[in-house]
Amino acid sequence: MTTRIRIPADPRLPIAAGLAAGGLVATGLLVLLVVLGPAPAAVVPSAPATATASGSRATASPAASVTASPGSPGTGAFHIGEPAPSLRVPQVGGGEIDLAALRGQPVWVNFMATWCPPCRDEFPLMNGFYARYAEQGLVVVAVDVREEEGLVAGFAQSLNARFPIGLDADGAAQAGWEATVLPVHFWIDAEGIVRDGALGGIGPDVMAAGLRAIMPGVTVEP
Repeated sequence: MTTRIRIPADPRLPIAAGLAAGGLVATGLLVLLVVLGPAPAAVVPSAPATATASGSRATASPAASVTASPGSPGTGAFHIGEPAPSLRVPQVGGGEIDLAALRGQPVWVNFMATWCPPCRDEFPLMNGFYARYAEQGLVVVAVDVREEEGLVAGFAQSLNARFPIGLDADGAAQAGWEATVLPVHFWIDAEGIVRDGALGGIGPDVMAAGLRAIMPGVTVEP
């Protein structure tokens, strides 16, 4: 009986075959990547914008409110080019101020109050203009709104006011002149027409310009 001797297969052959198969698979994947290109990156939607750490949603800021700057007519109702409203109020210290009785003279009317810092700042400047141009007929009148006479008298004395101050105790004159913001200035010519106006907090340049509008022919310096 013949005994067959079985020669085992070379153990390196299965390994080689596996490597070959793996290489083919890798090659195929590489070809697919080249042809198709890389997969698109995932798009992550952005979160809605928020303002600060307070958590409020960010929105476009609203338009700024339009307000008149000091000395600018802006939104003020100054009645420019119109006859001045009537003004008849009691005067601090006695008597009364009647604008109608001042017809024929240039008049500077200032609505004010003692609690108002710009009013206090403006009084020395107004004193100076009055002292310089009183001989040219200038009349300066301040009208205090809704305050007691003793308080206003003390205010005038502390600032050495050289012009008369009226008392608008109930605010009727303020309403008639639409002087809603204090202080406010009106310049009225000799014919009783309002020629210029300005919101308070003004300086000598604006004051001089107002006076020029009601004192033609007079050189008014700040």
